[in-house]
Order: sequence, then structure tokens, then C-alpha cells
Amino acid sequence: MLFDTHVHLNADQFMEDRDEVIQRALDEGVTEMVVVGFDRKTIPIAIEIAEQYDFIYAAIGWHPVDAIDMQDEDLQWIEELSAHEKVVAIGEMGLDYHWDKSPKDVQKDVFRQQIALAKRVNMPIIIHNREATADIVEILKEEQAGETGGIMHCYNDDVSYAKECLDLGFHISLGGPVTFKNATDPKIVAQEVPLEKLLIETDCPFLAPHPNRGKRNEPAYVKLVAEKIAELKEISVDEVAKETNKNAKNLFRI
Repeated sequence: MLFDTHVHLNADQFMEDRDEVIQRALDEGVTEMVVVGFDRKTIPIAIEIAEQYDFIYAAIGWHPVDAIDMQDEDLQWIEELSAHEKVVAIGEMGLDYHWDKSPKDVQKDVFRQQIALAKRVNMPIIIHNREATADIVEILKEEQAGETGGIMHCYNDDVSYAKECLDLGFHISLGGPVTFKNATDPKIVAQEVPLEKLLIETDCPFLAPHPNRGKRNEPAYVKLVAEKIAELKEISVDEVAKETNKNAKNLFRI
């Protein structure tokens, strides 16, 4: 009963063999997944995939790297689509200071607008964070984003920030990096964050877990993430799968 809370099956990397990828995930015990759309191209495909499979859901939002491209009508479009029965979250949204396409002030404004949208439609949010943790936590506090709750997607920072996010009512989602030999922070987070606040994901096609690092990631590999968390917490994989599945369903109201 593995629930992959963040997949990009709408990415070009899956256009030729998406059905086979989904079948491999089912074969590995993945029972639910959320396809995340983050721009004009990927949002409709996310919803289309969710419509095709009972066990697949969609999240829709605007990626911070492309914040400079977002128009008012895009925000309105996302709000209208949020009423779709298979849409379960708003995002991914947030801040990305690694790439310089969108100025920081534009990213922050688009982030705040999407938090406000999520509060209007009463949906959890999915947070993208790259090299911007302090600013993200500050905005979440200022915008009282705990009212919606949500996910710190593919969390890869230290445990002190994770605890701040938990205090705000957010879940911590771990992906492939928790399996990387040189990744210390995610391992500590896996050990210290309570199981009832953890989620698992692949972020496929990116960040494939060990021993597939560097290859195309896919939802079937979320089992490797669950196995590593189980090892770090010294509990069974079944317990990790069961609890993270329950956490996801409660958050997404499935």
C-alpha cells in the first residue's frame, strides 16, 4: 500500500511508456500516486492521467522557476480546475534560488498568491524548495499557511527547519536523496520526524534512489525510499507503507 505523493508522469520522459511505468509501480505495491502539474503544459496532462486511473490523483500549481511567466488568468485557471474531483492539492509552489529565470520578488509574490488560492479552495499545498528554506518558512508563517497544511516536498534540509515546518502543521516528504550514501540531513530527518508526519515520494523522473541514481526515476522505486526509512527507524517496511499511506489519504482527503 505504497502511496507515491509526488510524480511527474506528465513529463516528456514518460510519453512513450507511461502505461508500462504505471504497471511496474502496481507490481511493486504502489496503490496510489499524485501527478503534479506545474505550468500550462503539465497541468492538463496531470488531470488527464488522473481521469484515466482510479488510483491516480492530480495536484496543480505554478512552479517558482517559471513564476515570471504566470499571468492573472493562469491563477484563475488553476482555481477553476481545483474543483475537479481528482484534484487533491495546490502546487507545486514555493521558491527556487538555484535557477535565476524568475527574480526572487516575483517568486515570492506568486508563492503568496497560491497560498491565498489554496486557502480559498480549502486544499493542502505542495512546497518546492531549492536553496530558499529560510524565506519559505518565513512566508508560510506570514501567510498562515498552516490553515491549509501541506507537504514539504522532497525535503532535503536540516532537521531544525523540518521541526519548524511540523510546528506549522506540514508533513515532511522524503524521496530518493534519503537513500544517497552522502546525504546526511534526510537520514537524520527520517529518524527524528514522527512517522505520523512523514510521506514518501519519488519526484520521478528525477532523483532516482540508490542503486538507480542517475537513471530515470519512476514510481516503482518509491519502495526503495520506504525501505530506507524503515531501516533508519528500525521498523518494518509494512509499517512505513501503512502509516505514510494513511497520512497521505488523510491530508488529501481521499
